[in-house]
Amino acid sequence: MSILCFGSANIDDTYRVPHMVARGETLAATSVVRCAGGKGLNQAIALARAASGRLDVAFAGCVGADGAFLLGELEAAGVDVARVQVLEDERTGLAVIQNDDAGDNCIILYGGANRRVTPELVRRSLAFYGPGDMVVLQNEVNLVDEVIDQAADRGMQVALNPSPFDASIMDLPLDKVDYLLVNEIEAMQLLKALGAASVDSADIDAGEATATTGADATAGDWAAVARALGERFRSTCVVMTLGAQGAYLIDGAACTHVPACPCKAVDTTAAGDTFTGYFLAGIALGGSALAAMATAACAASIAVSRPGAAASIPSADEVAAAGEGAADGAIVAGEGAADLIVVDGTAEQLV
Repeated sequence: MSILCFGSANIDDTYRVPHMVARGETLAATSVVRCAGGKGLNQAIALARAASGRLDVAFAGCVGADGAFLLGELEAAGVDVARVQVLEDERTGLAVIQNDDAGDNCIILYGGANRRVTPELVRRSLAFYGPGDMVVLQNEVNLVDEVIDQAADRGMQVALNPSPFDASIMDLPLDKVDYLLVNEIEAMQLLKALGAASVDSADIDAGEATATTGADATAGDWAAVARALGERFRSTCVVMTLGAQGAYLIDGAACTHVPACPCKAVDTTAAGDTFTGYFLAGIALGGSALAAMATAACAASIAVSRPGAAASIPSADEVAAAGEGAADGAIVAGEGAADLIVVDGTAEQLV
């Protein structure tokens, strides 16, 4: 199988701050670091590192002349960059990131070259892919709808991470998406946009308050949100990540919770992208969705334990070593599925 990650590549400027800057406040940063980022680039690198040469991973998108070093980062990770278009008249996408002492972050994006994708680039990028191959998309570039339509017409599997979520997501042909990966905020935004009546608004509101304030939500709140996603996307494999509270896999009638791996968060930038790349690589390599979830959770826990975006994404060897260290009986509680146990990164049925 070959995987094309069609998405954004950004120059990330990360400012270390004691707390997120408030309205009207001038805040001194203790450090600033420039490095490679962008959800597309991060996910492509995560895919390549997870696959360790066992899959052909390529990246398609646009950068400015100032983003040449981003292509070097991709190539160093084993990603084919032949489908990247370099624009001389536009800046590379830029992310200004605040990273606070608690390990949380907030991000301002400038789309730049990422918003200059053309129909011709879409056509050329997909030309050599067909049934069984996969395209991975986010929402930081234009023409996502066109990529989905053309990929589906070619018989490719379509994986979508609708981040950052905005009104344009509702114009996408979501019925053609095979894998939908959302965090808790995106899940609730999506359900609200769909006018979901199958989940009590109190459950969504409780979850939304939790996501924005960091307070605890009950397992029932998140389970209700997960079930509502499953009812809305019955033919799609849906993953909803909850940070330290783990993730849900919603696949048909099964709604299964997978716990997060304990860790000390230093920088959560690219944690979701790491999870996405490792999960989809696990699927592409023939593993079960639950086994891929367990491995992705382990990879994300490593990513948040160190600073940076692409630089924080672990290698497959690091993830395997961490999985061996944690293979002493983490229980996965499921709804609509048998109890499972994670052993060496693989979810197995309890007997």
